[in-house]
Amino acid sequence: MSKNFFEIKNATFKVGGINKVNNVSFSIEKEGDIICLLGPSGIGKTTILRSIAGLEKIDSGSIMLNGKILSSNKINVEPEDRSISLSFQENSLFPHYTVEKNILLGKERKNSGKKKKLNINKIIKLLNINKILNHYPHQISAGEAQRASLARSLISQPDLLLLDEPLSNVDQSFKEEIQVQLKKLLKDLKITTIIVTHDSYEAFYLGNKCGIILNKQLKQFDDPYNVYHFPNSVEVVNFLNRGILIPAKVTGGDSLENDDLGIIKGKFIKHYPSGSNVKLLLQPEDLEHDDDSNLKLEVVDRKFRGTNFIYTLKTPSNQLIPVAVHTHHWEQHEVNEKFGIKRPIYIEHIVCF
Repeated sequence: MSKNFFEIKNATFKVGGINKVNNVSFSIEKEGDIICLLGPSGIGKTTILRSIAGLEKIDSGSIMLNGKILSSNKINVEPEDRSISLSFQENSLFPHYTVEKNILLGKERKNSGKKKKLNINKIIKLLNINKILNHYPHQISAGEAQRASLARSLISQPDLLLLDEPLSNVDQSFKEEIQVQLKKLLKDLKITTIIVTHDSYEAFYLGNKCGIILNKQLKQFDDPYNVYHFPNSVEVVNFLNRGILIPAKVTGGDSLENDDLGIIKGKFIKHYPSGSNVKLLLQPEDLEHDDDSNLKLEVVDRKFRGTNFIYTLKTPSNQLIPVAVHTHHWEQHEVNEKFGIKRPIYIEHIVCF
């Protein structure tokens, strides 16, 4: 029997008889942990949530919660008997009930086994829906409907909470505040949660672990730090879009060389024999700016990211390299100007493919 609070083992998820994600295995070790699933639209993330909730069947593998098999090729526990709550991305409110009545439906199916008492007014205030409690779903915006649905799911205090793009319709100015409060609330109440999101920053903040789903497979399942800094495939690198791959040749146990940048030193994550031709992952944080450096590249773009500028630099071989610079740096560089790269180049962890 599994010692994990939740576990999916070798499960294939289908919809309409078509395989969406094959041979998926991952687990949630402790009650109260938060897992985030990332991947492009239509890849099967929602199908996984629906299958966990019991709305879709699986014919291979198993899904277990708190030591109990929920789904397998022989067992399929009905949705109402799973103590699982699923909040959909689209409006799932009952149209003939007010927002308040919709939310209180969650209270009616509340799990009595939970030790901590949930303050309903606190949830309503957190999600900023107190002014629409007497409205009907057709009278509110998509973002308000999404937050009301989230409130209903939270109030039910399930053993497992499933959230499908829970903040996709929420204004950016309000989203970060909800993320902070939502994470605190889920941790405080020890509500184990699986979140589907397209926002990698949201996933990295909320998730104890993140899963990347690409091409019908769970490509990587790891801590957010490792997913970002140690992607395990070119596919994950391209999906996250947080860096580029440049050609390089391994010149020793702690060094490699690129024709444009010269010698780069650091710690290899994986061993490559000297002389190997590799693709080096270069992320915006890897290179440092230095106005006095003799290695200067042309600025072709500059993006403002609040605390940072992301400069795109063109090398002599027409590689486009991103470099992050803190916005408090005294001198800003314009497009077509020269931008210095600090030498010697040292990257803490060298990731190659």
